[in-house]
Order: sequence, then structure tokens, then C-alpha cells
Amino acid sequence: MARGKQRLKVSVQRAGDWPGLPRKSQVRTWARAAAHAASGGQITVRFVDDAEGRRLNRDYRARDYATNVLSFPYQQQPLLSGDLVLCAPVVAREATAQGQSLEAHYAHLIVHGMLHLQGHDHEVGGQEAREMEDHERRVLAALGYPDPYRDYE
Repeated sequence: MARGKQRLKVSVQRAGDWPGLPRKSQVRTWARAAAHAASGGQITVRFVDDAEGRRLNRDYRARDYATNVLSFPYQQQPLLSGDLVLCAPVVAREATAQGQSLEAHYAHLIVHGMLHLQGHDHEVGGQEAREMEDHERRVLAALGYPDPYRDYE
């Protein structure tokens, strides 16, 4: 590692044991691939059930349902700091409904969440959403995963 360059530290927490959860090494690889090249810092990736996912989405986004991934950015500069929360049952249902492998869907959502932690936003739509999706495609392709948006355009 180059002098002065810090490596992103990625902690992984599992609030349960669901089939198909990615290995910690996979989570770390995906998160680091989506981090800006010079980004050091600390993030936590937590896998939760429907109840915890729903509570967090309701408490922090005023949306009373469990969603696939929630991003909680704390700091972007000089070091990245934040949490990603993935609702394992939601991710599994989506992967099945979309005809994707569970691994590819987890990879996509971790990359997607990491981009949110770094300030990217698709909620406003338009050019910024396209740029975020293009960034996701590039990172996922480099990791060997298919375009997650291929069936939605």
C-alpha cells in the first residue's frame, strides 16, 4: 500500500443467519471497489431482518416498510465514515423476483449503498441518477457482475 494512502476498514455484522448471506471477504471487496481510490475510513455493513429494517426505515426516512439497503453517511472527507444496513429477507425476495443471483444482488446493493455514503444520489433523477447508475455498472462489471439495470431501461 502506498505511503499516506489509507485502506477502507469494513466491519460486517449479522443480526441473524439467512441463507445466501455473502462472506465477509466478499462484502469487503465490494465495498472497497466502490470507494474512491484514495478513500480510507471506516464503514459498517449490517445484515438485518424485516423488523429491524422496517424500524430503521420508519425512524430515519419516515417510510413504514423494510427496504433493501439503507445508507447512513457520517463523514465523507477526509475519511469516509458510515453504515450500510441491508435487510436480508427483502434482498432475497428482490433477487428472486428480478431473476438475479442473490450474490449479484448483494454486490449491487453494497456498491449502491457505498455510492450513497460518498454523496451520490439518484432520488433527484435526471443526470445525477444516470451518473450514479453508470458508476454502479462500471464497478460491478469490474467485479464480474452483470448490469443490474439491464431489464429496466
